[in-house]
Amino acid sequence: MSALSQPLSDRERLGAMAAAIACVAVVGTGLGLSIPLLSLEMERMGASSVVIGLNTAVAGLAAILTVPFVPRLAASVGVVRLLILAIALGGLCLTAFKVFPDIVLWFPLRFVFSTTMGVLFVLSEYWINDAAPNERRGLVMGVYATVLAIGFAIGPTLLTILGTEGYAPYLAGSALFFVALTPLILARNLSPSLGHAKGDGMMTYLRLAPLAVLAAALYGAVEAGAFAILPLYGLRIGLDAQVSAALVSAVALGNVLFQIPVGLLADRIDRRLVLLGASLAGALGAALIPAASGSLPLLSALLFVWGGIAGTLYTVGLAHLGATLRGPDLAGANAAFVMLYNAGLMLGPPLIGGSMDLFAPQGFALALALLFAAYLVPVLRSLARGRPG
Repeated sequence: MSALSQPLSDRERLGAMAAAIACVAVVGTGLGLSIPLLSLEMERMGASSVVIGLNTAVAGLAAILTVPFVPRLAASVGVVRLLILAIALGGLCLTAFKVFPDIVLWFPLRFVFSTTMGVLFVLSEYWINDAAPNERRGLVMGVYATVLAIGFAIGPTLLTILGTEGYAPYLAGSALFFVALTPLILARNLSPSLGHAKGDGMMTYLRLAPLAVLAAALYGAVEAGAFAILPLYGLRIGLDAQVSAALVSAVALGNVLFQIPVGLLADRIDRRLVLLGASLAGALGAALIPAASGSLPLLSALLFVWGGIAGTLYTVGLAHLGATLRGPDLAGANAAFVMLYNAGLMLGPPLIGGSMDLFAPQGFALALALLFAAYLVPVLRSLARGRPG
């Protein structure tokens, strides 16, 4: 049941979910535009690859440090009010990057910008999960993940139209953020109320919903590792730069197409079994990468399926979270979910890249397989206990 004082009707649930998903989709487009844009701008400013990487890593650090406080702040301010504030501030920050072309200033600016995005994802995912009926939660989260992935894909495409120089791409990105306020304002009366949010720590949610929050950490590590290190792996096995970059597209396309079908499956069987299947398939798929690396079509097909399966960890993890917890506990767990996802984003690339250097080049696949295999342990323990967790 919704955290509102009165239960939502089916039509109101649909309106609430549509508003939150539309908001995230538009912001996702703006983010998809901004991430490569900022990296290119820093390169033009003369920043080294290390500095660019550190500035990008500030995004993960900001989320880890700030998202635990989001539920309590939303309880005081209101979910929609805090979402509106975060998105508006995020839109202003994006243009501020162009107004203040100083790499030193970009570090605190990136921190603020990433904090606003952390607020957006914690509260929008909480809102969607709260409004979704349990029997359709997997489908709803699948739709959410698909729409978000499409938004991220559209963003870089806009750069080919707008270019990467001048104010045009920054103003367009900021405009998308402000457009995202429209569905929020229209659905402001359908947002959940957190009441008195609890200040429980990370360990509390690891105990209450370990499979969900650990799925977020695993997906963050795998996603960042695949997107950052996969092109380098392609070069190491003898592919040219353009083809190596295209391998990432195969993973991303699978991620888009698998979300809804697996979400539907998660509504029909125990979601822990879906997480078990995803982790088994993820480990097996990664282990098969070395064997497939000699054939580009075979490798691309494998990465397409593997990327699709890996991407469902986030979707099914969110659905499992919503089925396990409600109200303030769900909001706090959503914060833990986003926090651990960002921890995975920060830890994945060095772990996977280091493994590739240590066992060149197939250490890339070995690290991915071991990460999925490690997640099997808590999933099997939960299934053995016979109760959700």
